Amino acid sequence: MRRTAWSRGPRRTNPTRTSASSPGGCCSRCRTSFLAKLAARGFADLHPRHGAVLAHLEKDGVRATELSRLSGRHKQVIGMLIDELEHLGYVERRPDPADRRATLVSPTPRGQAETRILTTIQERHARRLGRETWAVFNAALIDVTRHQRNRPR
Repeated sequence: MRRTAWSRGPRRTNPTRTSASSPGGCCSRCRTSFLAKLAARGFADLHPRHGAVLAHLEKDGVRATELSRLSGRHKQVIGMLIDELEHLGYVERRPDPADRRATLVSPTPRGQAETRILTTIQERHARRLGRETWAVFNAALIDVTRHQRNRPR
């Protein structure tokens, strides 16, 4: 194998790469831990991509266009995720009583059980940090996410 200038010398680290103690690394570990907890409780069929829908569901239902807006994903992607989650038994589509042309996406009992696990984890962190600190952290995380989503590619 021929060595190039890129393969010689000590390994260089990329300062922009996500480290375990960075916010990105922390989010990655939290997501991995959350998915492991879900799998241990019988929800092994969920994937990180499903969070774009599950994170924004409301008990009374929400329109797919609103899920698209809230998650920052294209409507076609949200439609595909809703199809997957409906097939897996986490959500159901039903007519919107306010507009016969629209449908609402609602959590099924299985979807509500998944949400309760997430809520339990969030509550644990809120108690540990204090409600006020948790609220500030959550607001900052939402702000960073929105800023990142609106950033030019």
